[in-house]
Amino acid sequence: MASAQIDYAQAGELKIGQVGIANLRVRTLDVAQLAQEMRERVQRAPKLFERAAVIVDFGGLAQTPDVATARALLDALRDAGVIPVALAYGSSDNEKLAVELGLPLLSKFRAQYETAGAAPTEQPTAPAARRDSAAADAPAAKPAAPSPHGGQPGMIQTAPVRSGQQIYADNRDLTVLTSVGAGAEVLADGSVHIYGALRGRALAGAQGNEKARIFCREFHAELVAVAGHYKVLEEIPKELRGKAVQIWLENEQLNIAALD
Repeated sequence: MASAQIDYAQAGELKIGQVGIANLRVRTLDVAQLAQEMRERVQRAPKLFERAAVIVDFGGLAQTPDVATARALLDALRDAGVIPVALAYGSSDNEKLAVELGLPLLSKFRAQYETAGAAPTEQPTAPAARRDSAAADAPAAKPAAPSPHGGQPGMIQTAPVRSGQQIYADNRDLTVLTSVGAGAEVLADGSVHIYGALRGRALAGAQGNEKARIFCREFHAELVAVAGHYKVLEEIPKELRGKAVQIWLENEQLNIAALD
């Protein structure tokens, strides 16, 4: 008797990767204020923040909140328009809280606040991101020539970065020789240089490097950020739109100025 044929084809393909996720560093446990601040962000830039995944980080508080307060915050954030998906790694109490809330812990975010011998500092939106599945079909970015100083060479992206694509330069600068379209995202642990139009999002110093900068030839960005400090298009002076600009961080303030 012939044996039945077994179908080993998978119904779903699971891939483990990293994506850019906003990290909400809670400084003051005021549920109403936190919800209102998030609601204002969503209203200012709905394309960026509406239904955005958010990591909630209680590491800046002296004490981990109780389950009821944490649950109230998560509900308030959902009402404000974002989706809390995890807690950032912290103490053993924080781990117990995550279990109670039914949320995972993401350990990656703790390292972005803490360095050896230093007190925690806030980097609220430092997205340790790599190209995800949306960018799988993007043209491969080419590495630059090796640095004469022996450091990591910069990454060069020769093709336009189109909507839905994400390019990440790990521990180096990123140079885009063409344009970054609306809905696209470019990130670098170093600086970002864009020789065409920037219509999407650009994030420099993704792991907290406050000396990183963004340069672009034609500025129409949806969002720009350096070391987690960001501005959206609505917050940028209209006279800078379409101009060649540089973006840098100084005294925890994000500055944007036209290039001569």
